[in-house]
Amino acid sequence: MKTVQFFILLVWSTILGAQEKSVFTHEDMWNLKRVSAPKISPDGKWVIFGLTEPSYDEKEQFQDIYVCATDGSSSPRKLTGGKGSESAYSWSPDGNWIAFTAKRDADEKSQIYLLPFTKPGEAFRLTNLSTGASNPQWSPDSKQILFSSTVYPQCFADSCNKKKMEEEKKLKFKARIYEQFPIRSWDHWLDNKQTHFFIQSLSPTDTAYDVLFKTALGNTENVSIEEAEWSPDQQSILLTTSLDVNETAYKENSNHIYKINLKDSTSTVLTKGNFDYGQLSFSKNGKILYCQRATNNTQDVYALPKLIQFDYPEMTNERLIFNELDRPIHAAKMIDEERIYFNVENEGRDQLLQYNIKTKEVEIWNKNRSGCFTNMDVSENNDAVVVANYESMNHPPEIVRIVSKDSVLKLTNFNTAKLSTVDFGSVETFWNKNKKGRNIRSMLIKPSKFDPNKKYPLLTLMHGGPAGSWKENWSYRWNYHLLAKNEYLILLTDFTGSTGYGEQFSKEIKLDPFKGPGEEILEAAQQAIKKFSYIDATRQAAAGASYGGHLANWMQATTKHFKCLISHAGLVNSVSQWGTSDVVIGREFMNGSVPWANSPVWKEQNPFNYSARFQTPMLITVGEQDFRVPLNNSIENFTIHQRLKIPSKLIVFPEENHWILKAENSRFFYNEVHGWLKKYL
Repeated sequence: MKTVQFFILLVWSTILGAQEKSVFTHEDMWNLKRVSAPKISPDGKWVIFGLTEPSYDEKEQFQDIYVCATDGSSSPRKLTGGKGSESAYSWSPDGNWIAFTAKRDADEKSQIYLLPFTKPGEAFRLTNLSTGASNPQWSPDSKQILFSSTVYPQCFADSCNKKKMEEEKKLKFKARIYEQFPIRSWDHWLDNKQTHFFIQSLSPTDTAYDVLFKTALGNTENVSIEEAEWSPDQQSILLTTSLDVNETAYKENSNHIYKINLKDSTSTVLTKGNFDYGQLSFSKNGKILYCQRATNNTQDVYALPKLIQFDYPEMTNERLIFNELDRPIHAAKMIDEERIYFNVENEGRDQLLQYNIKTKEVEIWNKNRSGCFTNMDVSENNDAVVVANYESMNHPPEIVRIVSKDSVLKLTNFNTAKLSTVDFGSVETFWNKNKKGRNIRSMLIKPSKFDPNKKYPLLTLMHGGPAGSWKENWSYRWNYHLLAKNEYLILLTDFTGSTGYGEQFSKEIKLDPFKGPGEEILEAAQQAIKKFSYIDATRQAAAGASYGGHLANWMQATTKHFKCLISHAGLVNSVSQWGTSDVVIGREFMNGSVPWANSPVWKEQNPFNYSARFQTPMLITVGEQDFRVPLNNSIENFTIHQRLKIPSKLIVFPEENHWILKAENSRFFYNEVHGWLKKYL
């Protein structure tokens, strides 16, 4: 009898536990702790990472550095504290120090700080530049730091930069003057400053010196430096550098590898051709230089970067590594001269691969696990300990150690307890063939409290890019479960032009920016309606941001399929978008010419030219500091709707850029989206 009673209590407790699970709210999402990229110690025993304690009050939200053992024997503990966030953290090669970037106390700009790890001690400020310091990189002998700072051209002393800043403050007029393109980037107006790299020893009394001082690059007005890397012998610095960034109004710029000799300040270009080089690293013995390279100025809309290697320092014997890998490489870590770990994007997942250069054998690690592994890092010892962030559609990133190809050890669990109280809907993945015979992947997100006997409205969500993908990952900007709540089914389709399906698939959107992808999205919706009986085909909406916002406007121009539409940061007029965006040439590649030339795409696939067909109620949102899809397109879109007396609402976020990132703005945005959907669905 007691056994029966216990069983009944167990069943009821299980039922009540399930009933107690709640629908995911914005407060649930925003208050989750945010775990950033792991950095593993050289000996593989420790991993550091950033942890943000979120808050709706931005003044109370900071990121601190934490550490935990990679064998899982200790809980994470905080290494830094106080107001001010720490970022760009890195280990010294000897494992004794951690460098990071922070703005503390009386700092007017962010500076580099050092924290002892193997002995007691507080973090102390290393740099003291008026222009600030960021991105610290240790020298191989752990005695110097390489870092970046944004300075005035040909100002190689801090006193020169201070003087320039003081002169600017005294100017009685305010004007921006340009003679070359570009004039803006992402969310800020460009000025005449440049990114330079500096070196400083570990003594805070020493003075940092500019690597470009007395070099030919340092005296070049239009130089743009993306990244820097120490040479193995510490006698030189390698830079990925563009000298033609001011020509991007009519061509793609090229980033090439330059070598700065620290003894005599000579600069030598090591590569040439129509290429973009990046992600430089060296083999353990220092005899091989690895990097990623993409081909540009081919008139293609997408170029897949490939991993290549050179014999160093001769820069000879150039060869492609794993050329058969037709997927984007997010990271590549060399274990020795034979083995490489890859972090790659594949069909909605970020996976880990191990590749043997000599045998060409490939192992997919955690092949059957859903979700995404990102920010992979590998220790430099012989054991080659691998750590990464792991995230899924139901859980934000945590830190894991990859024990073997089939085994993962979870090192952090900051959000697991909280999320166990949330009722997340399940996910269905399905494929269908488009009219051209291509396989198109989609995911259907079910709402919480899902009842297969009910009928639910369908929200079709369209991703940005177009070189992007709907992944099995966590998102704060378009959180699948927060959008679904307990009310909607969410359809996510990776149309032609998406990444993770091969380079050719990404390229084939050229000359078909909206029509083909739009048709594939509608085909996927039709397939979903046939496949899933709980979709109410009479209640459908579509939404998207960036390129997804472009597609929302294209749907407005070409179909009566939806009850309402939502367009965030979307172009309605491809010609005015071409003329006001911070990037130009790629739009000409996509459409086949400059807007005034003979390519019909500018006319035939421009939503503005079909304005007379607009009739679906639309919510239009935009960040005022968005210079990728500037404000004018959203105003133009709203004006068209108002002129045609179509129900419409325009929301402008004065402090936001291309994305809605601030806490209260994000909460308001989601509330407005749900309000719009509820009104029309």
